Amino acid sequence: MEIPSLVRNRLGDEDIETAVSLGDEDVVCFTQSRTLLYRGEGLLSDEGVEVFSHDVETLEVSEGRRKTKFVLGYVDGTDSFTVPGKRREAVLERLLDGILTTAGVIEPTESIAGVFRFSELSLVVTEARLVKHVGTPVWDEDFEVYPFADVTGLSFEEGSVATQVVLAVGGRPERIKAPNDEARMVRETLQEALFAYHDVGSLEELNASVGEEEEDGDDPPDEDDIGLSEGISPLVGEGSDAG
Repeated sequence: MEIPSLVRNRLGDEDIETAVSLGDEDVVCFTQSRTLLYRGEGLLSDEGVEVFSHDVETLEVSEGRRKTKFVLGYVDGTDSFTVPGKRREAVLERLLDGILTTAGVIEPTESIAGVFRFSELSLVVTEARLVKHVGTPVWDEDFEVYPFADVTGLSFEEGSVATQVVLAVGGRPERIKAPNDEARMVRETLQEALFAYHDVGSLEELNASVGEEEEDGDDPPDEDDIGLSEGISPLVGEGSDAG
């Protein structure tokens, strides 16, 4: 993909890490700290570049029938841009990569394996950790991080409507519910990332490698367990695009 000269002129000392074509001449480019949106010359507009810092307070995603709108909240206001719905997943993953890196949540060289959204629960699986956010925004400063280095077990409890992912971190189980029609993708993505991190080839090997002896008795439900509600909409992974 050829990067427009207007984008290159705005890079400064940064390099483009990745880019997503939006169709025609339009392209969105990502550096570590910024998103640069290039719009080619059209009948009603000149070519131009918009720049969005990754140093955000919030990130919200609004899905329309054909377009997806990303709303970035900053200390001094908000900004937004839209992309075709079929490019939503690719743009979201790369945008979150920059936001999480800028916020110091993940390392600059750490890649994202998958992003999922179920009702008001957002999950980001990277090659070294699981990031969980609860709330209407896809991202804000109220989040939890579960490093793979601290994982002591992984299991899945299938139900009639949802599958519960039970990720033990430091011996404490963290339960996350995913709808059954999306649970397979969540399971595969999380397993593959954990297997690679701990250099194992199966769930049994993983639990044998990282597991701790558990005490008898049932664990009480965690207060932060997330239930399911209507309006489940996966953002990255399997699922239909906004048309």
